[in-house]
Amino acid sequence: MPYTSCTAKDDIALYYGDYGTGDPVILIHGWPLSHRMWDDQISALVAAGHRVIAYDRRGFGQSDKPWNGYNYDTLAADLKRLIDQLKLDNVSLVGFSMGGGEVARYIGNYGTDKIAKAVLIGSVTPFMLKTDDNPEGVEGEVFDGMKDGIQDDFVGFFAGFGEYFVTYENNKDRISKDQLHFNQMVAASASKKAVLDCVDSFGRTDFRKDMAAFNIPTLIIHGDDDQTVPLEKSGQRAHEMIAGSQLDVIKGAPHGLNFTHTKELNESLTRFLK
Repeated sequence: MPYTSCTAKDDIALYYGDYGTGDPVILIHGWPLSHRMWDDQISALVAAGHRVIAYDRRGFGQSDKPWNGYNYDTLAADLKRLIDQLKLDNVSLVGFSMGGGEVARYIGNYGTDKIAKAVLIGSVTPFMLKTDDNPEGVEGEVFDGMKDGIQDDFVGFFAGFGEYFVTYENNKDRISKDQLHFNQMVAASASKKAVLDCVDSFGRTDFRKDMAAFNIPTLIIHGDDDQTVPLEKSGQRAHEMIAGSQLDVIKGAPHGLNFTHTKELNESLTRFLK
């Protein structure tokens, strides 16, 4: 099926691709990329017999870029609208990094009647920000510094962040400079307002109550060399909070493991979703 769009409740068009046949899998991309980050996963999942839907979050990629609406309640409502308009059931939700927050908030707000399985990859769940009751979190100054860098040099910020995203010095043999440049272009196609607002959303949103609503098979995939969203601050804690969840730690993998450890990620995904 060619690319098309669904319309969110505030008339925002969400751009998505729809491939293959079988039980549906929705892929939710990370910040600050688009559905294009999933190219290799789309191929693997379609080959494994799934219908794969990959969409661009509002403000990113080829979706509409409104001024507001970058909080997780709105983003989860966008996901619900996509599921409802496509009349999907028995859906597997796969969220990477920031996209894991949409999976969690969707389940927290709307339940799992239409959801069969959930996958959190390098996800920002359960709560990234360090607070008095979340001492394992990240200092707020880290997120403020990111926003300062984006404000100072929007496109230039993504060059340095792109290397950090994949721990480039450790993975030069796994990812090309050309791929990094492409990722930079994809990131730069996003709305600056969306990019800034989403730093606050993924950095300061508490998903701990949402974790309690997971009552479906859940897989957590994380790299043990993730320097962007460290395993011990996120994936490990989410695993402990979601009853019956599986934790698949990919050795040596950075945050952007979809680019550097593609085979390992695809094998983990297809095995769980089979």
